[in-house]
Amino acid sequence: MKKQKEHSYSPISRQNFIKKAAMATVAGTSALVASCRKESSGGSGPAIQNRKTYRWNMVTTWPPNFPVLGDGCNALAKFVEEASEGQMKINVYGGGELIPALEVFDAVSTGTAELGHAGSYYWAGKAEATQLFSTIPFGMNAQEMNSWMLFGGGVDLWRELYAGFNLIPFLAGNTGVQMAGWFNREINSLADFKGLKMRIPGLGGKVLTQVGGTAINLPGGDLYTSLERGVIDATEWIGPYHDYLMGFHEIAKYYYAPGWHEPGSTLEMIVNKQKFDALPNNLQRILEAAATRLNMLSLAEFDKQNAIYMEKIKAETKVEVRFLPQDVMDGLRSATRDIVQDLISRDAFSARVYESFIQFKGRADDWMNYTEKAYYNLIST
Repeated sequence: MKKQKEHSYSPISRQNFIKKAAMATVAGTSALVASCRKESSGGSGPAIQNRKTYRWNMVTTWPPNFPVLGDGCNALAKFVEEASEGQMKINVYGGGELIPALEVFDAVSTGTAELGHAGSYYWAGKAEATQLFSTIPFGMNAQEMNSWMLFGGGVDLWRELYAGFNLIPFLAGNTGVQMAGWFNREINSLADFKGLKMRIPGLGGKVLTQVGGTAINLPGGDLYTSLERGVIDATEWIGPYHDYLMGFHEIAKYYYAPGWHEPGSTLEMIVNKQKFDALPNNLQRILEAAATRLNMLSLAEFDKQNAIYMEKIKAETKVEVRFLPQDVMDGLRSATRDIVQDLISRDAFSARVYESFIQFKGRADDWMNYTEKAYYNLIST
């Protein structure tokens, strides 16, 4: 390629630049479409569309009709029915309605239900690497997780792991950075976690155990009564919107930030692979589009509602909203490194996933230093 002369900003060179940019945009769009198709399953499905109708069931880990999460699944079902012009209808069941909330993975794997919606960290008992596709403490935020999954190799690894369970995973939501949780005791030092019984799933729960607490995995529908009756001393859930609706402010004294354990939790739609592969192409693409739509809309709604309900919590309740002290955060970060190192030393697939994750994070963090981080530091001063 010839080196251009300095300051050669003629009308012709600008036209060439615009022409090249337009061609690059077309190529980029094609790459994005290919990536999204790659995310789905790579399955071809019957090439000829037919008008056979499909009646599928979706089981979820969320309470029935739960805002954003359960409602998002209902909206997904409506979108699929409308986009397919009635060719596919999905019945959505909240946790406990058709099966227990934490049996979603098995139900979809065996074909008891065709679809599920959950967070992958609930399935660590099936394969430890599953939790890495949801969130890693002190890891990447929602924007970075989406980028890693779609363009950094995350989806390839995710799909490879789930294929062993007859499942296809799709990105289908993200909570954004969560809150650290609700506590009935002050957290002034790392020692205050000793003996603390807390509902906290995934790697965050293992970190809590590492610093002396007891992690308990409970579905959302059990949290209020468990906290009220002293079964647990603390709980994390998502953020101010849901936490307020769950009523935690009525029974807990302290609300801590930030959500070190879940900085950008990916939610998943899982599909029975045999059932998906048997669908005509148009329905495969509609399901894929529905999941992508939910992935975008849920985060947008979380950001809106959490801002509103944080104001309500601070204005209408006696709850003390606090930040965890820096030495506590440092201790939790150190414990996270120990937990992750133990995991990847024991589980080869987790090691592969984490290597991909951490390499992507390194590049993303460097870029964010010049953009997101620099901007937020600017406007906060």
